[in-house]
Order: sequence, then C-alpha cells, then structure tokens
Amino acid sequence: MKKKVVLAFSGGLDTSFAVKYLSEDLGYEVHTALSNTGGFSPAECEKIAERAMALGAASHVTLNIEQEYYEKCIRYMVYGDILRNGTYPISVSSERTFQAISIIEYAKKIGADAVAHGSTGAGNDQVRFDLTFAILAPEIEVITPTRDMTLTREYEINYLKEHGFEADFKKMEYSINKGLWGTSIGGKETLKSELTLPESAYPSQIELHEPQSLKIGFEKGEIVSVNGKEYTDKVEAIRAVEAIGSRYGIGRDMHIGDTIIGIKGRVGFEAAAAMLIIGAHKMLEKHTMTKWQLYWKEQVANWYGMFLHEAQYLEPVMRDIEVMMESSQQYVTGEVELTLRPYCFQTVGVSSPYDMMKTDFGEYGEVNKAWSADDVKGFTKILGNQMKIAQLIRNKK
Repeated sequence: MKKKVVLAFSGGLDTSFAVKYLSEDLGYEVHTALSNTGGFSPAECEKIAERAMALGAASHVTLNIEQEYYEKCIRYMVYGDILRNGTYPISVSSERTFQAISIIEYAKKIGADAVAHGSTGAGNDQVRFDLTFAILAPEIEVITPTRDMTLTREYEINYLKEHGFEADFKKMEYSINKGLWGTSIGGKETLKSELTLPESAYPSQIELHEPQSLKIGFEKGEIVSVNGKEYTDKVEAIRAVEAIGSRYGIGRDMHIGDTIIGIKGRVGFEAAAAMLIIGAHKMLEKHTMTKWQLYWKEQVANWYGMFLHEAQYLEPVMRDIEVMMESSQQYVTGEVELTLRPYCFQTVGVSSPYDMMKTDFGEYGEVNKAWSADDVKGFTKILGNQMKIAQLIRNKK
C-alpha cells in the first residue's frame, strides 16, 4: 500500500508542483488540505479543491478554522493591542501556526505517514510549520520539496506540463497573502530598503474620500458592535470593519523586522480592521483601566506578540500570558467613535459605564473635589523626600 501524505495546499504553483511530485516521483497517496483562517471565500475554496483533484490528489478537504483562529489568537492580540515593532498587527504570520495545527491534526485523523508544505528556505513560514508539526506529531515525517530542491518557477511549470497538467501560472508582480486580520504584500520594492510600495500594489483601492464616523462597541475587550449593529459572530464583526476601513486605504504600512532565521525582512501590508479595532480598543482601555494595569499588560503583550510571530505559540507561558490579558479586560466595555479619512483615522471619544474620567474626584486641570489644597501640599512634600535626601548627600560629596 502507498504511504499517505497530507499536503498543506493553497492552489499556487509550489503546492501544485508538490501534488504531482509527491505522487508520481515519491509514490505517495496525496491528500490535500486547505486550512482557511478567513483569507479564502467559498468560491475560492471551491476552485482550489477543483485544482487539487485535477492534479491527482486522492482527496481534498477545506478546514475552516476562522472561529478557532479568532478565539485562540485574534482576541488576545486585541487584548494586548499587539503591533510588532509598533507597526505590524501580526496578521498573516499569526495565521500560519493555526494552519499548521489544523493540518497536522488532520494528518493524524486520517492516519497519514507524512505531512508536506511548500515553504521556501528563506522565510519564517518554514519554521512555523516545521516546529508545530514536530511538537504535535514528532512521529510523522515532514516533506518540503520546494525548500529541499531549491526549485525555480520555470522548473516547476515545466515539470507540471511534462506530467500532463497545464494552468495559467502567471508570475505576479507581488506575493499577496490575504487573511482575516490583514493582507501582506511582498516583492519588488519590499526587497529594497530605499523604496516603498506604489498605490497599485495594494489589493484594496481607495473608494471613499469624505470623512465618515465609525463606532465600534466592546464588551470585556471583545468587539460586539459596528455602527450600532450587534454581532455575536466576532469574525463577521471584523469583516464589517474591514469592509468600511479598506475603502479609505486605512491600515497600510511597511513592516521591517527581524525574522526567525536571523535576517532582516521587509513586507508591505494592509490591515484596516486590525488597525481600527486595536486603535479603538486601546483608547477604551485608557479610560477604563488603571495606570499599572495598562503598564503591565503592555509588558506581557509585547512578549506575547514576539513569541507568536516567532512560532512559539505552543510555549506554555503563552497560556499564562493569555490569562493575565483576559483578566485585564473585565471592565473594558463601551463604545468608541472614530473618524475615518483616506489613509488615516482619528479617535473621537469614548462612552463607557466604567469610564474613570467620570467621577466626583475632580476634573483634570479644572477643579479638585475629593482632596484639599493642603492634601496636595503634604503629598508633594512626602513624594519628594527621597529625591531631597539623594540631592543633599550627593551634593556634599
């Protein structure tokens, strides 16, 4: 009997080549699996399934894991207001680990002997897939033809033609990876430090120019409404924000960072929903959390984002950080109003029953109500004691 291999299949050139190569050269029974974290529409999933079967796959399955991806990842990235290097919402890169988890779980379910992916040897994804597979199923072999054989695009196209499969594999100017939490754009200008992407490179084009108000509601840190419409499905709420923000070209930027493999990497991205939701959420937190809650949550959130980006999602400390971040969100409830304009947005204001500005203690810069002038004088004197002591002793020396 032939050995079974599950191939993480996207329908692109690399994974199309892999179906033929694994079945005809290596003699495997190939089962393809598309792990959909929200980047593929039903129509796109159907076309990918048709291509897999046309290539000779023994079976194909679409693993729709958008809800799991939200519950186990996106909501924590919102809790933490996570932007890698203060810029990138860890969109497509965070999806890879969850795609790898679903692929390896499916491989175990059907009793596969091996699992395969089409990552190259020059990026982060190879580590995300390999590490996840190795931790969750060390007994299953990992096959990576694109990486191991250092294949060229021309070689793969000719190979497919020679093996009876022809398709329009036009070389796109940019490598575009679309996901629920954002879309990455790589190639041409992203490979040169002094250049940036042109307007035409972004999948979403600007359609709206007049300012528009957007209201996002949260309950315990999670998005629950968009412009007054309530959502029980958080994935749909994210898509609703994306549909509005992307028409203004909001959420575009260039991310320059350190890759897992040690080289510098540069990629363009657009992530309207992520940037708008995080921006609104962060404003609401400022009104509803204490100074030290905000400070310590930011510290652990920075580590969470770094670990997530660098394939460390399965590290147990991540579960500990998630508990802390979720606890911090107990009173992050309310609605935030934003004003959208081409390429940018502005936070307008917050309405929350837990707004710490709305108290009887006083109004900043105006009037004190819960303390007297003498209270402040005494407080200031005590507050300065240690600084005074240090100044006196050191000035004597």
